[in-house]
Amino acid sequence: MRCTRRSFPNGCHICEIEIDEDTGAPQIVRYAAVDDVGRAINPLIVDGQTHGGIVQGVGQAMWEECVFDDDGQPLCGSFMDYGMPRADHFPHFETALNEVPSPTNPLGVKAGGEGGTTPAPAVITNAVVNALQDYGVEHIKMPLTPLKIWQAMQAGTKG
Repeated sequence: MRCTRRSFPNGCHICEIEIDEDTGAPQIVRYAAVDDVGRAINPLIVDGQTHGGIVQGVGQAMWEECVFDDDGQPLCGSFMDYGMPRADHFPHFETALNEVPSPTNPLGVKAGGEGGTTPAPAVITNAVVNALQDYGVEHIKMPLTPLKIWQAMQAGTKG
């Protein structure tokens, strides 16, 4: 018997970023998320998963990059060299759950941990592009390092 009922987790994430005009350094000023994870059996744990997922997604968007020298030697071979998110990179997250039970299982649960990882890279990238709109920037590739942001600002025209 084939199940024809489907259920998808969904949500909405928004972010406000400020960019230092002298250095290109981005700072997340505000991050808010509402996620539908179906029935949250333990909302505190789901909230923690959301926070962790957001941090993981932001890390991908802003810091994580495998860099190699001309001979193929990795230049980020340890956590001392690899850009990783830290608690001091983030403001307090504003999170909420919109519980719409799944019809596909008796508990009504849906996926919860991915709710932060999936939207965060796009939300962060769009917030940076929005912050740089006065410079004519319409696109920037991840990771959104201060250098890349500064270079995009220098290549643009402040209007």
